Amino acid sequence: MSKLARLFDRNTVRGKMYRLIMQMFIPILAILVMIFVMIITRNLILKSVSGNIAEASRFNQDFKDEVDLKMYLYVSGRNQDVPWEDVASARTLAVKLLESTTNNDSRKAMNNVLTLCDNLSEYMNSIKNTEQYDERMVQLETNIYGITQLIEEHFYSYLYHEAGEMAKNQTQLDYWMTGEIAFVVLVLVLVTPIVLRHALRISKSITDPILAMNTRVEEIGGGDLTAHTPVETEDSSLAMLSEGIEDMVARLNVQIELNRQEQIHLKDIELALIQAQINPHFLYNTLDAIVWLIEIGRNDQAEEMVTSLSSYFRSFLSDGRDIVTIAEEQNHIRSYLEIQQVRYRDIMEYDIKIAPAIEQYKLPKMTLQPLIENAIYHGLKPKRGKGMITVLGYSKGDSIVLEVKDTGVGMSQYQLDSLRSRITDEDQTSFGLVSAYKRLKLLYGDLCSFDVESGPNEGTKIVIHIPRKADIDDETVL
Repeated sequence: MSKLARLFDRNTVRGKMYRLIMQMFIPILAILVMIFVMIITRNLILKSVSGNIAEASRFNQDFKDEVDLKMYLYVSGRNQDVPWEDVASARTLAVKLLESTTNNDSRKAMNNVLTLCDNLSEYMNSIKNTEQYDERMVQLETNIYGITQLIEEHFYSYLYHEAGEMAKNQTQLDYWMTGEIAFVVLVLVLVTPIVLRHALRISKSITDPILAMNTRVEEIGGGDLTAHTPVETEDSSLAMLSEGIEDMVARLNVQIELNRQEQIHLKDIELALIQAQINPHFLYNTLDAIVWLIEIGRNDQAEEMVTSLSSYFRSFLSDGRDIVTIAEEQNHIRSYLEIQQVRYRDIMEYDIKIAPAIEQYKLPKMTLQPLIENAIYHGLKPKRGKGMITVLGYSKGDSIVLEVKDTGVGMSQYQLDSLRSRITDEDQTSFGLVSAYKRLKLLYGDLCSFDVESGPNEGTKIVIHIPRKADIDDETVL
């Protein structure tokens, strides 16, 4: 398709608009051309007649007086020149007026002027050849004065008939103008409804699909994500836009379903996490430790352990919230470590150093406990002798850094790479670390990091970087 054909393609909005503009422009251009031609024709006709009248009138005012005076001075001997130029000017003007007039009476008057100019030249030549003064005077008075009078009268006759011709032309031009105006009005009366009807049809073909798509978008905004048939339109671009909207709705439905499945999956993770944290063995062992403390008379320690267990479950439940402050998370892990220290008093010590400046910021609950649990069971228990678990929290630039490190057995490079792979691949054999990692990624995306550092007999350190946020809620995660 050529560029011009694409420009006026009736199946596009641009093509329809260009066609409409051309359909309106052509009649208007034709009318303007017609009016322009009328004005030019009228001016040319009137200018020709009025110009002839003005030139003839201006010449005739002085011709007779000047020729008579110059001939009198010549006859009386006061002037040595015969006014041949004046006669030649009269003849030239008569020829010009004769060529540009169509009125018979005007042409007859100019023919008479030419004849009289010839006669005037002969009489002027006769006077030139006459020597006697008296005879010259007789010829001047009898011939010259008479012929110049006749020439003047014929010019007046020409002016009279040309004035009548101009009035006739004016009347005829008025008739023509009236007819042409009537024709223009007729054309407008006939063309305007056609153009308007076509314009309305084109406008409707453009606005109706747009209004339909606008309604559809409002329905989508209101939550109607059911599949609809694309808007029917001849315009390919509008049809493509409507199909794009419906395709977007379909993709949105797919994404919503994926999100729904993801929420279900997250709920499953949350349930599994809860089940994992409320480990019966942990609870049984804790209760056994309490009973043992009571039996040996360490009631104060038993009371402290019951208080820690109560605090642990209170912070664990956290009123059903999934997002807690760092201060709340600190209380939770402190209770957990207090309980575990009673059980593993021979192998574990701990230290928690959370900067007060970051305690108001939020994170998913039970982020740190899986890391501490991993440090106890895979770091300190396999090691002979007492070990240390340190929990740090501090601000660094725009991030908050949380560290859980132990002085346990550590890992070889192979074990470290394997653990990192299981975490990022969400291998359920490392459920606690995987759940903490995934919940952080869901909440913060690429703004957070989860790094594991370790070496043989060097202990293990897990470092978390998260952005400083205090305005997130449960719906952000679940």
